Amino acid sequence: MTEGDTFLPNRSNGRTETQFTDCNGKTSFGMSILNLSNAIIGSGILGLAYAMANTGIIFFVILLILIAVLSAYSIHLLLESAGVVGIRAYEQLGYHAFGQPGKILAACIIILHNIGAMSSYLFIVKIELPHIIQGYLGYTSGFSLSCMVFFLISVSPLSIHLHTVYMYQSTLIMTDMSNMTNKNMTNKSISPLCLIRSSTRSLSQSTAFTIPIMAFAFVCHPEVLPIYTELKNPSKKRMQNVANISILVMSVMYLLTAIFGYLTFYGNVESELLEMYSKKDILILCVRLAVLIAVTLTVPVVLFPIRRAILQLLFPDKPFHWVRHISIAVCLLFLVNLLVIFVAKIRDIFGFIGATSAPSLIFILPGIFYICIVSKDKELLKSRPKIQAILFVTLGFILMIMSITFIIIEWVTGKKISGGH
Repeated sequence: MTEGDTFLPNRSNGRTETQFTDCNGKTSFGMSILNLSNAIIGSGILGLAYAMANTGIIFFVILLILIAVLSAYSIHLLLESAGVVGIRAYEQLGYHAFGQPGKILAACIIILHNIGAMSSYLFIVKIELPHIIQGYLGYTSGFSLSCMVFFLISVSPLSIHLHTVYMYQSTLIMTDMSNMTNKNMTNKSISPLCLIRSSTRSLSQSTAFTIPIMAFAFVCHPEVLPIYTELKNPSKKRMQNVANISILVMSVMYLLTAIFGYLTFYGNVESELLEMYSKKDILILCVRLAVLIAVTLTVPVVLFPIRRAILQLLFPDKPFHWVRHISIAVCLLFLVNLLVIFVAKIRDIFGFIGATSAPSLIFILPGIFYICIVSKDKELLKSRPKIQAILFVTLGFILMIMSITFIIIEWVTGKKISGGH
């Protein structure tokens, strides 16, 4: 994918359709749904039971529906903007909206989000790999630091590959998790209290991390336009249907995972769901191993757009060079591993990224792109679509400010409490 990729207008049945100049989309409608679903699902699914423990089932379902609908509307804004200027990269929408500063801003936010995603994957490795080694080999000593070094070495060859590798994260993992939670839920009754909110959570704690975790779980927007590129017989309506179905399927999967995890542990559920389960049960060890393989193979896929964005920002006119290529990969892996080693809980990663880059990619940037790119001749600033976009951006800023504020309060008060003990 190059930055010079553009669209050409193609007249069909008296209407102007958007098509790409450099590739004929060959991906079927169903496969495009699978690709976008794979872009949506990620490590955030392991934090949803924790979010439900903070809110209760009813409020969680309401939030899930709202964020899913708003994510679909956000994709609509992206498709409308892309249809006007004829490009297929999220960063390029920033360039058409604000010039070079807009492109740099969009690229930096994407880099931040992907670093957060990579950090969450490596955090899962840090937590789960010692349990797997202990369960299969019988060792009892701590392995976190050595496991991280091993992972760094093992994943590096994939991380320096020249081209991105498209992989599918297995949804069977979540099926195994459902079976696992069914096993643990035997002989448990559901309390009416859990429908509202767990009494063991403080209000500030429930507010601080719930929305960021859920927003983090729905971010797929930088991948929408590349998937649109590969779609057979592309049109905005067809791609919107792909997005709607993908979001619906992932919402159902998210809800089932959150409910099973929450009803297993209620208010005691941790931000990394798998950490709550037995360290010796064979079925659970198999699930841990499956999750570990999935996140290990996903790290290079997440690394590719980060490195690509860094190369475009810092070395836009430089020819390819292996030393630069490998150095960026090694530095990124080292810094992210260092970050993960010192982060105490995965909820801090979910919270920070979900409160900063996620609202930007879902709410703020798509709305601003639409307002700036769609001309006043086509839609006046006072028109209903533009007003909706303005309100959408405003909502994004409110959620960002509110989430960051509550997370800072939670961090400060949490440190004071731990310091007092």
